[in-house]
Amino acid sequence: MEFKDREFIPVLLGGDINTYSVARAFYEQYQVKTYIFGKFATGPSYGSKIIEYHPNPKIDTDDYFLQTVNGFAKKHKDKKIMLIGCGDSYVALISKHKAELEKNIIAPYIDFDLMNSLQQKETFYKLCEKHGVDYPGTIIYDQSMGLDFEMNFPYPVILKPSDSISYWEHPFATQNKIYTIKDRKELEKVIRDIYGAGYTDKLIIQDMIPGNDEYMRVLTSYSDRNGKVKMMCLGHVLLEEHTPKGIGNHAAIITEYDEEVMTKFKNFLESIKYTGFSNFDIKYDTRDNSYKVFEINLRQGRSNYYVTGSGNNIAEYVVKDRVENKELELKIQKEPFFWRVIPRSVVYKFVKNQDLVNQCKKLASEGKEATSFGYKYDLSGNIKRSWYIFLYSINQIRKFNKYCK
Repeated sequence: MEFKDREFIPVLLGGDINTYSVARAFYEQYQVKTYIFGKFATGPSYGSKIIEYHPNPKIDTDDYFLQTVNGFAKKHKDKKIMLIGCGDSYVALISKHKAELEKNIIAPYIDFDLMNSLQQKETFYKLCEKHGVDYPGTIIYDQSMGLDFEMNFPYPVILKPSDSISYWEHPFATQNKIYTIKDRKELEKVIRDIYGAGYTDKLIIQDMIPGNDEYMRVLTSYSDRNGKVKMMCLGHVLLEEHTPKGIGNHAAIITEYDEEVMTKFKNFLESIKYTGFSNFDIKYDTRDNSYKVFEINLRQGRSNYYVTGSGNNIAEYVVKDRVENKELELKIQKEPFFWRVIPRSVVYKFVKNQDLVNQCKKLASEGKEATSFGYKYDLSGNIKRSWYIFLYSINQIRKFNKYCK
């Protein structure tokens, strides 16, 4: 296939598997080249035939972000620029500066006030309570509480920042995405480490829902410009990454249908008049047979190719809605589909539930399977990228053997 001239140009912010998966969706549907502005020339998107990648460490700063995207839009005045963030900080930048963007830039995001409130897990949980969405038992920890506070549930517990954007702006040696805390001594040490690094916002301490990765679910939705949900794709997580900074990142998923869960989150999104992509992390709690949400990502998730691969091309939704101004039909994914970003051998080795393993094997044999990086067009004749994907797969095998016990 060759590149086609369209009335729009996709421009993504980021550089990881998220940006590559979105760029792939755009090329598969429209045969357009995607322009990506990221901090570093990292493997997932750099070196792809379907991407023009521009690295600069300052892209996530207000001034350079505006200078870059507005400058690009001015050079392409005859096109609509579809601007999509592929990380929390980038999405926040776009929303914060929507009023300052060139007129030919389409930024499919909610206003910053709503975004900022949803980004804060404390506010998000209050909205969940208001709209009948279950979430784990939670303590909102403020630094002013000191270390002499009462716990409402037994150890081990989960600890994570309320504001993940601010949290990653203050790195330290033992920094993790999420902590599993075994006792009071460890809890107090981690709290001291986090605030000692300069983080000032609140922390979330939560009841640890029992069960391994296979009890996790991920729900991706698209809400149109009028705040109506037009696509929902629920994934049953099979495996997550287990490295300290990658824990919680999805590595293998089978799509599944659950009308009750999907209806509940559809009502939640429409009640707050949400627009654009949303992504919920959910876990099934066997103790009361409920699905409890951990957080909302105000964007498509990094595993978003599980959505496109299953027949819900995410580029098509945003283009039809925001570029072509078409009315979309509601699509809820019902048929199972197997997505992975790791070798099949890793899935078959580390997924504990043999019924799920057998389902993966069946779907793979039927051709109902995809990997984010396994795009034949991009790999054909691209020796450097093929070598990167090979090394990536070997590294995933090594990581799972080391961290997934």
